[in-house]
Amino acid sequence: MKKVAVILSGCGVYDGAEIHEAVLCLLHLARNGARYQCFAPDKPQHHVLNHASGEESSEQRNVLTEAARIARGDIQPLSELNADDFDALLLPGGFGVAKNLCNFAFEGADCEVDDEVLAACKGFARARKPAGYCCIAPVLIPKVYPAGVKGTVGTDAAVADAFMAMGGEHIGCAVTDMVEDERHKVISTPAYMLAKNITEADTGIGKLVKRLLEM
Repeated sequence: MKKVAVILSGCGVYDGAEIHEAVLCLLHLARNGARYQCFAPDKPQHHVLNHASGEESSEQRNVLTEAARIARGDIQPLSELNADDFDALLLPGGFGVAKNLCNFAFEGADCEVDDEVLAACKGFARARKPAGYCCIAPVLIPKVYPAGVKGTVGTDAAVADAFMAMGGEHIGCAVTDMVEDERHKVISTPAYMLAKNITEADTGIGKLVKRLLEM
């Protein structure tokens, strides 16, 4: 049975992991006969947003503690992730990726990736183990893999330009499809970068997970 490490960035589309994407990723892994273990950085969120009003809250939350809501408590600090223990890596999207796992939301192509996140992702890349990135998470790909690595965020021109400025080769992609870089064994799908509903997100994520496990 294949075992997949899943990195979450909190809980909630605007300040953490996109919940629909995260659940779909876990569901498709289970349906395809894989085991998974969730991880998240044990650190404060960049900020907290009220998902009903869209307004910023003054409260402080922890990325790991919030991500545990999605994982039903079965989660480990990202510092404990060892690529040797897993067959593949999977990252759902959500603004938490661009705010908590890196600072792309604020710095664009000049962003920096959290040290633990970068170490974890590069561990899978060095081991030549497959990795899947959903939604906005592919902005991490050029920071992890050599120049020219292929990936997609769908059709968002600004994010695509940033992807290329960071050294990647961006390929436009429909929400129901995915882009695979065979050389580096990394795949990506637009998910809610383009999805108008959970069904559209489900199709692309389903294809990505199936291919991830095949690789």
